[in-house]
Parts: sequence; structure tokens; C-alpha cells
Amino acid sequence: MNEKIKQIAQDYANSCHDEELALLRELAQIPAPSGHEERRAAFIRDWLLAQGAPVSSVRIDEAKNVILSLPGPADGDDGITVFAAHTDVVFPDTETLPLAESAERLLCPGVGDDTANLVGLLLAARYLLHERVALDRRVLVVANSCEEGLGNLAGTRELFSHYEGRVREFTSFDLYLGTHVTSAVGSHRWRVRCRTQGGHSWENFGRDNAIEELCSFIEDLYALPLPKTAKTTVNVGRFVGGTTVNSIAEEASVLVEYRSSSQRCLEEMYGMFVVLVEEHLRRGTRIDAKLIGRRPASGDRIPDGQAELVSRTDEVLRALGGVEPEHHESSTDANVPFSLGIPAHTVGTVVGDLLHTREEWIEKASLKRGLAVILALMLEHATEL
Repeated sequence: MNEKIKQIAQDYANSCHDEELALLRELAQIPAPSGHEERRAAFIRDWLLAQGAPVSSVRIDEAKNVILSLPGPADGDDGITVFAAHTDVVFPDTETLPLAESAERLLCPGVGDDTANLVGLLLAARYLLHERVALDRRVLVVANSCEEGLGNLAGTRELFSHYEGRVREFTSFDLYLGTHVTSAVGSHRWRVRCRTQGGHSWENFGRDNAIEELCSFIEDLYALPLPKTAKTTVNVGRFVGGTTVNSIAEEASVLVEYRSSSQRCLEEMYGMFVVLVEEHLRRGTRIDAKLIGRRPASGDRIPDGQAELVSRTDEVLRALGGVEPEHHESSTDANVPFSLGIPAHTVGTVVGDLLHTREEWIEKASLKRGLAVILALMLEHATEL
């Protein structure tokens, strides 16, 4: 990689490590369930303005994305490059999130997924602002909403809807150092509900039980012949229903998802799932199924520029992250550009573990390497250094 960029990135990351930690402590405690990221969004907007971003360059859109727009050359626009990290966490907390700290680690729900990556992105953006770095194209720095769970990538969908046809390249920062997501795993999420007459477990024995009916549906779901052309999975993640031990359940519902790295396999699963629901309706089961989330998988064609994007990022991860990157299929904000045929990927930048648990932690020292990686990737679009 460019040695000058490498030196700048390392020096900057080392110089603001304490400040990065302080920002992470503050931001990590602000609750941000998917769809309710407004407090983090306001904090990030105000922080960017305090760092010198022009008022006209920062906005919060309808999806609660915070977007900092950095201009490209005055004499032309060679498309847009996006650098993003998501603001939401998987936890429903609306009060301050609990933070703990040791000499080496910082612990907080959502601290590595994705707050530490987001803080690195913000500090890298500040460097571009303070140094007035001239860029070869317009760059958007985005703190986006709704990446987790049933957020259904609403933030990234809104971003690509607003800038339709203008985004040339997309990088999201998420997960842990060494993880390099280079293709998208798509999914469909369903809520399946069953309603019956119910009754007393003794007096009305023999009536349909909503729980039993859904159990039968689940057994048939797991018996489906999954597509073999790409890895495809199915999961029932939540089951609720019934009232008391001596009542025939009147209502029960389950949350179901199936995933695949192939869009064709997803559509094949969709067809089988709909047929399964129809079969249970014909048997007299009173169920309804509602599609509540749909994440696209990678398209059939690898976008032009994808291999080059992945290769140069791997080089930066080796040189500044000190890791040998591992290429993964996963479900991230990059799913949206992947499905549109736009070069995209997701890059992990911190060392940590136990994501999606309340005991998640990150290694504080790894923030230096992560910030250096992020800044180096952004500086590749500098016209002069």
C-alpha cells in the first residue's frame, strides 16, 4: 500500500487514541434500538458540526441516517463513494446502556457491533475535515440506521433510494478485525400466527390447539428439501402463545427466517414456504403468514471493480490491521449494494467477542489499528498527500 498513507493513518490513530476511547464511552451508552436511533443520530450530527463540518454538509434523513457529504472535484463528479457504519444495536433498552471497563477491555451491549467501528469512522471523517483533504470523487460518510434484526436495512435502502444510480462503491465497517464480508447472505423473515377457538383443557379436550397446530407447521418446515446450489438455512427463532396450563391455546405465533447466499435459492425457498402455508390452510389450520423482512442476497454477476476493491482492502488490513483477512458471506448493510451490482463489502476493524450479548467487549488497544485501517481506506480517494 501507499507508504505515505500508511504513515499518516498510523500517526493519526496513535495521536487521538484517548479521545477515541472517550467518544466510544459516551456513544456506546446512548440507547439505539433499530428504528429508534434518533438520540444517537442527534449526538453524531452535533459532534460532526462541532468538529467543523459545514452545516450544509450534514443532515439526518427520514430513515434517521446521519449523512456527511464531502465534495469531490469542482470540475466533475465521478460517482459517489460511501463509507458507513450502523448506529443501531440489537437490544431494546431505552435507558442508558451499561458500560464497564478494565485495563484492556471495554464492555457494553453493542460496543463492537457496531459502536466501536462507528467511532473509528467518525474520527477518520474528522481528519478529512480538519486537513481539508481534496478528494477524487464525492464521499458520503454515513451513520446509518436499521441494520439489525427486523430493521430490514431500512437505513441503507433509503440511502440508495435517495442517491439512486449515483453510488459507485460502498464500504461498511462492522464486526471484528480480520472479518471481510465479500458477498451477501440474503433472508426472508416471516411471522406465522395460528388462531383457534380454544377452551378448557378438560371440558373441551379435542378442540384444535394453536400451539400444536404451529408445532406441526414447524415440523413440516424443517422437513423441506433445502436448495443445494448454495448454502441455505431455515430457523424458527421465537415462539409465543397460549395462556395457562389448563387452557387450550387460542393463539400462538412464531418468527421464521430462511437464509441463502443465492438470490435464486431465496426465491426457491419463498415458493416452498408459500406452498407449505397453503397446504396447512387446506388441512383446516387457521394460520396466516406475514412477510416482515426481506434482505437481498448477492446478484448472479460479480460487479466490475469488486475484485480490486477487495484486494486493496486486504492489503490495508494486512499492513495496518496486522491480520490476515478472512473472506465471509454474511448479512450486512452491504447486501443492498451487492444486490444492485455495485462494488461493496463490509470490513471489521476492532478486536472483540460476544456480539449480540450483553457481555460484548472490545479490546481498547485495537481501536488504533481499526482507525488506521478506516482512515487509510478513505485516504485512497485523496488527490494529493
